[in-house]
Amino acid sequence: MTKLETPTKKTLGTRMKELVRQQIFIPIAALLILVVFNLIVDPSFFAITLGQNNNGDPVLSGYLITILNNASELVILAIGMTLVTSASGGQDISVGATIAIAGSVMLRVLCGDQVRPETMQAPIIVAFLAGCVVAMLFGAFNGTLVAYFKIQPMVATLIMFTAGRSIAAWINNNTLPIVNDPVFAYFGNFIPGIPIPTPVFIAIACMIVIALVLKFTTLGLYTQSVGINSHSSRLNGIDPAFVKFLTYVILGLCVAVAALIKVSRISTINYSVIAKDIEMDAILAVALGGNALSGGKFNMAASILGAYVIQFLTTTLYKFNVASDALPAYKAVVVIILVVMSAPVVREKLSKLWKARKEAK
Repeated sequence: MTKLETPTKKTLGTRMKELVRQQIFIPIAALLILVVFNLIVDPSFFAITLGQNNNGDPVLSGYLITILNNASELVILAIGMTLVTSASGGQDISVGATIAIAGSVMLRVLCGDQVRPETMQAPIIVAFLAGCVVAMLFGAFNGTLVAYFKIQPMVATLIMFTAGRSIAAWINNNTLPIVNDPVFAYFGNFIPGIPIPTPVFIAIACMIVIALVLKFTTLGLYTQSVGINSHSSRLNGIDPAFVKFLTYVILGLCVAVAALIKVSRISTINYSVIAKDIEMDAILAVALGGNALSGGKFNMAASILGAYVIQFLTTTLYKFNVASDALPAYKAVVVIILVVMSAPVVREKLSKLWKARKEAK
Protein backbone atom coordinates (compact mmCIF):
# COMPACT_ATOMS: atom_id res chain seq x y z
CA MET A 1 0.00 0.00 0.00
CA THR A 2 2.87 2.32 0.90
CA LYS A 3 4.56 1.64 -2.41
CA LEU A 4 1.41 2.64 -4.25
CA GLU A 5 0.87 5.80 -2.18
CA THR A 6 4.40 7.20 -2.54
CA PRO A 7 4.27 7.80 -6.32
CA THR A 8 0.85 9.44 -5.91
CA LYS A 9 2.19 11.84 -3.29
CA LYS A 10 5.16 12.67 -5.52
CA THR A 11 2.85 13.28 -8.44
CA LEU A 12 0.68 15.65 -6.42
CA GLY A 13 3.77 17.47 -5.17
CA THR A 14 5.12 17.74 -8.69
CA ARG A 15 1.81 19.07 -9.94
CA MET A 16 1.74 21.69 -7.20
CA LYS A 17 5.26 22.81 -8.12
CA GLU A 18 4.28 23.03 -11.77
CA LEU A 19 1.20 25.09 -10.85
CA VAL A 20 3.27 27.50 -8.76
CA ARG A 21 5.66 27.98 -11.66
CA GLN A 22 2.81 28.83 -14.04
CA GLN A 23 2.43 32.49 -14.99
CA ILE A 24 -1.27 32.47 -14.13
CA PHE A 25 -0.59 31.29 -10.55
CA ILE A 26 -0.15 34.82 -9.12
CA PRO A 27 -3.54 36.22 -10.24
CA ILE A 28 -5.22 32.98 -9.14
CA ALA A 29 -3.53 33.19 -5.73
CA ALA A 30 -4.47 36.86 -5.41
CA LEU A 31 -8.08 36.08 -6.27
CA LEU A 32 -8.19 33.27 -3.70
CA ILE A 33 -6.76 35.56 -1.01
CA LEU A 34 -9.45 38.16 -1.71
CA VAL A 35 -12.16 35.48 -1.69
CA VAL A 36 -10.98 34.03 1.62
CA PHE A 37 -10.65 37.50 3.18
CA ASN A 38 -14.20 38.44 2.25
CA LEU A 39 -15.53 35.05 3.35
CA ILE A 40 -14.02 35.59 6.80
CA VAL A 41 -14.91 39.25 7.23
CA ASP A 42 -18.36 39.25 5.63
CA PRO A 43 -19.77 36.14 3.89
CA SER A 44 -22.69 38.23 2.61
CA PHE A 45 -20.21 39.71 0.12
CA PHE A 46 -20.98 36.72 -2.12
CA ALA A 47 -24.77 36.98 -1.89
CA ILE A 48 -26.58 37.42 -5.22
CA THR A 49 -30.21 38.48 -5.28
CA LEU A 50 -32.77 38.74 -8.04
CA GLY A 51 -34.72 41.96 -7.91
CA GLN A 52 -36.29 44.53 -10.20
CA ASN A 53 -35.03 47.81 -11.61
CA ASN A 54 -37.03 51.03 -11.99
CA ASN A 55 -38.71 49.66 -15.12
CA GLY A 56 -39.84 46.49 -13.38
CA ASP A 57 -37.39 44.24 -15.26
CA PRO A 58 -35.61 41.41 -13.39
CA VAL A 59 -31.97 42.18 -12.56
CA LEU A 60 -29.30 40.39 -10.56
CA SER A 61 -27.55 42.40 -7.86
CA GLY A 62 -24.72 41.82 -5.42
CA TYR A 63 -21.02 42.52 -5.10
CA LEU A 64 -20.06 39.68 -7.46
CA ILE A 65 -22.38 41.05 -10.15
CA THR A 66 -20.87 44.51 -9.57
CA ILE A 67 -17.37 43.09 -10.04
CA LEU A 68 -18.26 41.28 -13.27
CA ASN A 69 -20.08 44.36 -14.55
CA ASN A 70 -17.56 47.06 -13.66
CA ALA A 71 -14.57 44.96 -14.75
CA SER A 72 -15.88 44.67 -18.32
CA GLU A 73 -14.16 47.79 -19.70
CA LEU A 74 -10.95 46.93 -17.88
CA VAL A 75 -10.94 43.38 -19.27
CA ILE A 76 -11.38 44.68 -22.82
CA LEU A 77 -8.56 47.21 -22.39
CA ALA A 78 -6.30 44.57 -20.80
CA ILE A 79 -6.58 42.51 -24.01
CA GLY A 80 -5.22 45.34 -26.15
CA MET A 81 -2.70 46.49 -23.54
CA THR A 82 -1.24 42.99 -23.32
CA LEU A 83 -0.52 42.94 -27.05
CA VAL A 84 0.97 46.45 -26.98
CA THR A 85 3.17 45.59 -23.99
CA SER A 86 4.35 42.35 -25.55
CA ALA A 87 5.30 43.87 -28.91
CA SER A 88 6.64 47.29 -27.93
CA GLY A 89 7.98 46.68 -24.44
CA GLY A 90 6.00 49.70 -23.24
CA GLN A 91 2.51 50.79 -22.30
CA ASP A 92 -0.12 53.13 -23.71
CA ILE A 93 -1.07 55.65 -21.02
CA SER A 94 -3.57 57.46 -23.25
CA VAL A 95 -6.40 54.89 -23.29
CA GLY A 96 -8.51 56.83 -20.78
CA ALA A 97 -8.26 60.02 -22.84
CA THR A 98 -8.94 58.10 -26.05
CA ILE A 99 -12.07 56.60 -24.47
CA ALA A 100 -13.23 60.18 -23.88
CA ILE A 101 -12.59 61.00 -27.56
CA ALA A 102 -14.32 57.89 -28.91
CA GLY A 103 -17.27 58.36 -26.55
CA SER A 104 -17.56 62.02 -27.55
CA VAL A 105 -17.60 61.03 -31.25
CA MET A 106 -20.37 58.49 -30.64
CA LEU A 107 -22.50 61.05 -28.82
CA ARG A 108 -21.87 63.65 -31.53
CA VAL A 109 -23.12 61.21 -34.19
CA LEU A 110 -26.15 60.21 -32.11
CA CYS A 111 -27.11 63.75 -31.06
CA GLY A 112 -25.98 65.73 -34.08
CA ASP A 113 -25.91 69.47 -33.35
CA GLN A 114 -28.44 69.17 -30.52
CA VAL A 115 -27.54 68.79 -26.88
CA ARG A 116 -30.60 66.74 -25.94
CA PRO A 117 -32.45 65.55 -29.05
CA GLU A 118 -35.83 63.86 -28.78
CA THR A 119 -34.69 61.03 -31.04
CA MET A 120 -31.28 59.73 -32.09
CA GLN A 121 -29.96 61.40 -35.23
CA ALA A 122 -28.22 58.23 -36.48
CA PRO A 123 -28.32 54.47 -35.81
CA ILE A 124 -26.26 53.24 -32.87
CA ILE A 125 -24.17 50.99 -35.13
CA VAL A 126 -23.14 54.01 -37.22
CA ALA A 127 -22.09 55.91 -34.09
CA PHE A 128 -20.17 52.89 -32.83
CA LEU A 129 -18.35 52.41 -36.14
CA ALA A 130 -17.46 56.11 -36.18
CA GLY A 131 -16.03 55.75 -32.67
CA CYS A 132 -14.07 52.66 -33.78
CA VAL A 133 -12.56 54.49 -36.76
CA VAL A 134 -11.53 57.50 -34.66
CA ALA A 135 -10.09 55.38 -31.82
CA MET A 136 -8.16 53.21 -34.27
CA LEU A 137 -6.81 56.33 -36.01
CA PHE A 138 -5.51 57.66 -32.71
CA GLY A 139 -4.12 54.19 -31.99
CA ALA A 140 -2.41 54.31 -35.40
CA PHE A 141 -0.98 57.73 -34.49
CA ASN A 142 0.53 56.32 -31.28
CA GLY A 143 1.70 53.21 -33.13
CA THR A 144 3.42 55.30 -35.80
CA LEU A 145 5.36 57.28 -33.20
CA VAL A 146 6.44 54.10 -31.43
CA ALA A 147 7.07 51.79 -34.39
CA TYR A 148 8.43 54.09 -37.07
CA PHE A 149 9.79 57.09 -35.15
CA LYS A 150 11.24 54.86 -32.39
CA ILE A 151 9.78 56.99 -29.59
CA GLN A 152 9.50 55.30 -26.22
CA PRO A 153 5.83 54.16 -25.82
CA MET A 154 5.06 56.04 -22.62
CA VAL A 155 6.48 59.26 -24.05
CA ALA A 156 4.69 58.80 -27.38
CA THR A 157 1.31 58.21 -25.75
CA LEU A 158 1.84 61.07 -23.31
CA ILE A 159 0.76 63.40 -26.14
CA MET A 160 -2.74 61.94 -26.27
CA PHE A 161 -2.82 61.54 -22.50
CA THR A 162 -2.33 65.31 -22.21
CA ALA A 163 -4.50 66.53 -25.08
CA GLY A 164 -7.12 63.80 -25.43
CA ARG A 165 -9.79 65.08 -23.04
CA SER A 166 -9.57 68.59 -24.49
CA ILE A 167 -10.07 67.12 -27.97
CA ALA A 168 -13.08 65.16 -26.66
CA ALA A 169 -14.64 68.35 -25.27
CA TRP A 170 -13.93 70.24 -28.51
CA ILE A 171 -15.77 67.61 -30.58
CA ASN A 172 -19.04 68.51 -28.84
CA ASN A 173 -18.26 72.21 -28.39
CA ASN A 174 -17.75 71.74 -24.63
CA THR A 175 -21.38 70.67 -24.19
CA LEU A 176 -22.56 67.49 -22.49
CA PRO A 177 -24.93 65.81 -24.99
CA ILE A 178 -27.53 63.43 -23.59
CA VAL A 179 -29.13 60.51 -25.45
CA ASN A 180 -32.75 60.10 -24.35
CA ASP A 181 -33.43 56.87 -26.25
CA PRO A 182 -33.45 53.99 -23.69
CA VAL A 183 -32.14 51.55 -26.31
CA PHE A 184 -28.71 53.20 -26.18
CA ALA A 185 -28.54 52.57 -22.42
CA TYR A 186 -28.88 48.81 -22.97
CA PHE A 187 -25.17 48.49 -23.86
CA GLY A 188 -24.00 49.78 -20.50
CA ASN A 189 -26.80 48.49 -18.28
CA PHE A 190 -29.44 45.78 -18.78
CA ILE A 191 -31.42 44.52 -21.73
CA PRO A 192 -35.08 44.16 -20.63
CA GLY A 193 -35.78 40.56 -19.63
CA ILE A 194 -32.10 39.64 -19.18
CA PRO A 195 -31.00 39.92 -15.52
CA ILE A 196 -27.26 39.92 -16.28
CA PRO A 197 -25.61 43.28 -17.16
CA THR A 198 -24.94 43.69 -20.89
CA PRO A 199 -21.25 44.69 -20.43
CA VAL A 200 -20.58 41.17 -19.11
CA PHE A 201 -21.70 39.70 -22.45
CA ILE A 202 -19.66 42.27 -24.39
CA ALA A 203 -16.54 41.37 -22.39
CA ILE A 204 -17.14 37.65 -22.98
CA ALA A 205 -17.56 38.29 -26.71
CA CYS A 206 -14.24 40.16 -26.79
CA MET A 207 -12.53 37.30 -24.94
CA ILE A 208 -13.89 34.78 -27.44
CA VAL A 209 -12.77 36.91 -30.39
CA ILE A 210 -9.20 37.36 -29.10
CA ALA A 211 -8.99 33.64 -28.23
CA LEU A 212 -9.97 32.73 -31.80
CA VAL A 213 -7.57 35.30 -33.27
CA LEU A 214 -4.66 34.00 -31.22
CA LYS A 215 -5.54 30.40 -32.03
CA PHE A 216 -6.08 30.67 -35.77
CA THR A 217 -3.67 33.47 -36.71
CA THR A 218 0.03 34.18 -36.13
CA LEU A 219 -0.66 37.44 -34.28
CA GLY A 220 0.38 36.06 -30.90
CA LEU A 221 3.53 34.41 -32.29
CA TYR A 222 4.61 37.53 -34.20
CA THR A 223 3.87 39.82 -31.26
CA GLN A 224 5.94 37.76 -28.84
CA SER A 225 8.73 37.29 -31.38
CA VAL A 226 9.04 41.04 -31.95
CA GLY A 227 8.94 41.73 -28.21
CA ILE A 228 11.64 39.18 -27.45
CA ASN A 229 14.04 40.16 -30.25
CA SER A 230 12.96 42.47 -33.05
CA HIS A 231 16.26 42.02 -34.93
CA SER A 232 15.87 38.22 -35.07
CA SER A 233 12.23 38.66 -36.08
CA ARG A 234 13.27 40.81 -39.03
CA LEU A 235 15.75 38.13 -40.12
CA ASN A 236 12.89 35.62 -40.04
CA GLY A 237 10.74 37.70 -42.38
CA ILE A 238 8.64 39.54 -39.80
CA ASP A 239 8.22 43.31 -40.02
CA PRO A 240 8.65 44.44 -36.37
CA ALA A 241 7.47 48.00 -37.06
CA PHE A 242 4.22 46.83 -38.63
CA VAL A 243 3.53 44.34 -35.82
CA LYS A 244 3.99 47.08 -33.20
CA PHE A 245 1.82 49.44 -35.26
CA LEU A 246 -0.89 46.78 -35.56
CA THR A 247 -1.03 46.17 -31.79
CA TYR A 248 -1.73 49.86 -31.18
CA VAL A 249 -4.51 49.82 -33.76
CA ILE A 250 -6.03 46.75 -32.06
CA LEU A 251 -5.81 48.55 -28.72
CA GLY A 252 -7.65 51.45 -30.37
CA LEU A 253 -10.47 49.07 -31.29
CA CYS A 254 -10.61 47.81 -27.69
CA VAL A 255 -10.80 51.43 -26.54
CA ALA A 256 -13.80 52.06 -28.81
CA VAL A 257 -15.69 49.07 -27.35
CA ALA A 258 -14.90 50.24 -23.81
CA ALA A 259 -16.04 53.77 -24.76
CA LEU A 260 -19.40 52.44 -25.96
CA ILE A 261 -19.97 50.80 -22.59
CA LYS A 262 -18.81 53.88 -20.66
CA VAL A 263 -21.05 56.44 -22.40
CA SER A 264 -23.96 54.01 -22.55
CA ARG A 265 -23.94 53.55 -18.77
CA ILE A 266 -25.08 57.15 -18.20
CA SER A 267 -26.16 58.09 -21.77
CA THR A 268 -23.87 61.13 -21.64
CA ILE A 269 -20.24 61.99 -20.96
CA ASN A 270 -18.10 63.89 -18.48
CA TYR A 271 -14.85 64.63 -20.30
CA SER A 272 -12.67 65.10 -17.24
CA VAL A 273 -13.96 62.10 -15.28
CA ILE A 274 -14.83 59.37 -17.78
CA ALA A 275 -12.37 56.44 -17.60
CA LYS A 276 -10.14 58.43 -15.25
CA ASP A 277 -6.99 56.43 -14.33
CA ILE A 278 -8.27 53.35 -16.16
CA GLU A 279 -4.98 53.15 -18.06
CA MET A 280 -3.18 52.53 -14.77
CA ASP A 281 -5.56 49.68 -13.90
CA ALA A 282 -5.09 48.17 -17.37
CA ILE A 283 -1.30 48.24 -16.96
CA LEU A 284 -1.61 46.76 -13.47
CA ALA A 285 -3.81 43.98 -14.85
CA VAL A 286 -1.10 43.08 -17.38
CA ALA A 287 1.58 43.17 -14.68
CA LEU A 288 -0.53 41.20 -12.22
CA GLY A 289 -0.96 38.55 -14.91
CA GLY A 290 2.79 37.94 -14.68
CA ASN A 291 3.52 39.45 -18.07
CA ALA A 292 6.89 41.19 -18.40
CA LEU A 293 6.32 44.92 -18.87
CA SER A 294 9.53 44.97 -20.92
CA GLY A 295 7.82 42.92 -23.64
CA GLY A 296 8.03 39.40 -25.00
CA LYS A 297 6.03 36.36 -23.98
CA PHE A 298 2.53 36.97 -22.68
CA ASN A 299 -0.42 35.08 -21.24
CA MET A 300 -3.72 36.65 -22.30
CA ALA A 301 -5.80 34.59 -19.85
CA ALA A 302 -3.60 35.78 -16.97
CA SER A 303 -4.06 39.43 -18.00
CA ILE A 304 -7.84 39.01 -18.15
CA LEU A 305 -7.88 37.33 -14.76
CA GLY A 306 -5.63 40.14 -13.48
CA ALA A 307 -8.26 42.67 -14.60
CA TYR A 308 -10.94 40.87 -12.59
CA VAL A 309 -8.62 40.74 -9.57
CA ILE A 310 -8.05 44.51 -9.80
CA GLN A 311 -11.81 45.11 -9.87
CA PHE A 312 -12.36 42.59 -7.06
CA LEU A 313 -9.85 44.52 -4.96
CA THR A 314 -11.45 47.86 -5.87
CA THR A 315 -14.94 46.64 -4.93
CA THR A 316 -13.64 45.17 -1.65
CA LEU A 317 -12.03 48.48 -0.71
CA TYR A 318 -15.20 50.41 -1.55
CA LYS A 319 -17.21 47.97 0.55
CA PHE A 320 -15.09 48.83 3.58
CA ASN A 321 -15.71 52.55 3.00
CA VAL A 322 -12.22 53.42 1.82
CA ALA A 323 -12.28 57.01 0.54
CA SER A 324 -12.04 57.31 -3.24
CA ASP A 325 -9.03 59.61 -2.89
CA ALA A 326 -7.17 57.02 -0.82
CA LEU A 327 -8.19 54.09 -3.01
CA PRO A 328 -5.20 54.28 -5.40
CA ALA A 329 -2.77 54.15 -2.45
CA TYR A 330 -4.31 50.99 -0.99
CA LYS A 331 -4.51 49.44 -4.43
CA ALA A 332 -0.89 50.32 -5.20
CA VAL A 333 0.41 48.67 -2.01
CA VAL A 334 -1.46 45.43 -2.68
CA VAL A 335 -0.51 45.33 -6.35
CA ILE A 336 3.16 46.07 -5.61
CA ILE A 337 3.27 43.12 -3.22
CA LEU A 338 1.63 40.82 -5.79
CA VAL A 339 3.82 41.99 -8.67
CA VAL A 340 7.00 41.64 -6.59
CA MET A 341 5.94 38.14 -5.58
CA SER A 342 5.43 37.27 -9.25
CA ALA A 343 8.91 38.47 -10.25
CA PRO A 344 11.09 35.56 -11.47
CA VAL A 345 13.97 36.58 -9.16
CA VAL A 346 11.78 36.56 -6.05
CA ARG A 347 10.12 33.27 -6.99
CA GLU A 348 13.52 31.70 -7.59
CA LYS A 349 14.75 32.87 -4.17
CA LEU A 350 11.64 31.52 -2.47
CA SER A 351 12.05 28.23 -4.31
CA LYS A 352 15.64 27.91 -3.09
CA LEU A 353 14.65 28.72 0.48
CA TRP A 354 11.86 26.13 0.38
CA LYS A 355 14.25 23.53 -1.06
CA ALA A 356 16.92 24.27 1.58
CA ARG A 357 14.36 24.00 4.36
CA LYS A 358 13.13 20.69 3.00
CA GLU A 359 16.65 19.31 2.79
CA ALA A 360 17.37 20.49 6.34
CA LYS A 361 14.38 18.52 7.62
